[in-house]
Amino acid sequence: MMCVALATRVSDRSFLAFDFGLKRVGVASGNSVLRQASGLKTIAAEGDARFAAIQRLVADWKPDALVVGVPFHPDGAVHDNTRRARRFARQLHGRFGLPVHEVDERYTTTEALADGAR
Repeated sequence: MMCVALATRVSDRSFLAFDFGLKRVGVASGNSVLRQASGLKTIAAEGDARFAAIQRLVADWKPDALVVGVPFHPDGAVHDNTRRARRFARQLHGRFGLPVHEVDERYTTTEALADGAR
C-alpha cells in the first residue's frame, strides 16, 4: 500500500508559474493532476518587494517546483526579454531552492487572443 501512496505523490506535483515583466509579474498555480493552471494574482512590484511577495506565495502554496515563461522571437531567436526572463528564473532558483522549469511562450499571447475571440 505504501508503494501506491508514493507513486501517487510523485505524480501529483504542484507548481507556481510566473509570467515575467519589467513592471509586473503574473502568477498562476497549477498541478500535474489537472494539467492546467489558474491565475492567482499580478505582482506590481520590483526588486526586493517583488521577491518578498513571491516568498509569501511560496510559503502559502508550498509548490514542488516553479515555472517561468520565456519569450522568444517566432524563429526561436532570443531577445532582451528572453534574457531577462531567464535571469528571473535563475534568481527564483537561487532564492527559493526549488526546481525552476523554463517554458517556451513564444505563441501564448497569440493563442490567448485567439481563444478570447471565440
